[in-house]
Amino acid sequence: MADSPVVLIHGPRQCGKTTLAQVVGNPMGYAYISFDDDVARAAAEADPAGFVGDLPSRVIMDEVQRVPALFAALKVAVDRARTPGRFLLTGSANVLLLPKLADSLAGRMAILRLHPLAQCELDRQPSRFLDTLFAAGFKTRTYPRLADELAARIAAGGYPAALARPQGRRRAAWYRDYLEAIVQRDVRDLARISALEALPGLLALAAAQTAQLFNLSDLAAPFQLSRPTIGDYVTLLERVFLLERLPPWHSNRVSRLVKTPKLHMGDTGLACALLGVDATALAADRSLLGHLLETFVYQELRCQASWHDPSLAFYHYRDKDMAEVDIVIEQGARAVAGVEVKASATVTASDFRGLRKLRDAAGKRFAAGVVLYDGETCASFGDGLFAVPLRALWKNK
Repeated sequence: MADSPVVLIHGPRQCGKTTLAQVVGNPMGYAYISFDDDVARAAAEADPAGFVGDLPSRVIMDEVQRVPALFAALKVAVDRARTPGRFLLTGSANVLLLPKLADSLAGRMAILRLHPLAQCELDRQPSRFLDTLFAAGFKTRTYPRLADELAARIAAGGYPAALARPQGRRRAAWYRDYLEAIVQRDVRDLARISALEALPGLLALAAAQTAQLFNLSDLAAPFQLSRPTIGDYVTLLERVFLLERLPPWHSNRVSRLVKTPKLHMGDTGLACALLGVDATALAADRSLLGHLLETFVYQELRCQASWHDPSLAFYHYRDKDMAEVDIVIEQGARAVAGVEVKASATVTASDFRGLRKLRDAAGKRFAAGVVLYDGETCASFGDGLFAVPLRALWKNK
């Protein structure tokens, strides 16, 4: 806000965007307008230029993706007066996936991605995991094992409003209402689609396939809709931050890599609600626990990376010999690190097979590789490879 005329906070509904904008903006005298309000939205749609022209000098505009025509009017207003911090916007759709909106404010708008709460935020302490990872700085020590707490954290997810409710029926009801609001409001605004009723089923199927290679045929099979149509629906769910495709990592020196992205749910609490499983049922289903744990770790790392400097890019690695690394993190052209995720309480040398392949492919850029597991001991396995307890992902002590 100190140097950008427009600042956009975007992320899924109910992750805290409006609260953050008001906590920052209210003490500075920002006015507040929500485009969930029918009158405000209708006025902005009818005369975008006039609406922007009549705005106060500093204003928060909430759910701005509901009025796409406003972006062009904001561009004109910014070009007339490039006052830093003039417009503070929030949006529940990813404008980076809506090229016309992103391009209209290119060079004029700073974008902050807000995620559901990370585990380190819930525990109210900063995490240095990413810094330690790229420094290969894990020391031999022990942590308390998560055990049953692991499934409970996965099933809880990170949405503040869901976490404020008791586990069980009340929390599940919140997720049902949340999904209904997303489908009926945000998705309907983004595209006029003919089969809105298919979206909850598609999202539940995606939840069952989280952390697996993206397979459009499998996702389309249960529906009386074409593969291209289901592909469009997946893209829509990505735009509202409910799904995410993780691209494959590649090196110019490596030709035997699988080029298919992985599919991840945006939040494991929502995934569990869609699948109808609580912490107890999740702990009993080791296969599902393994997939949701991988998504849980991926989303925790993505959240921590959002405040990490320098910026980080995320991938997965799999070669034709089926050696794989669940999460590959790239620090520009300088460094590459790998994270393999296990739900078990033990680690052996064979668990580092994929990380060794990644190390060979990355060459001198390889910083470190870790196997995160539900055990107690943090230990080196030599040559930049470490076994690290899952709790160390968000606990510094």
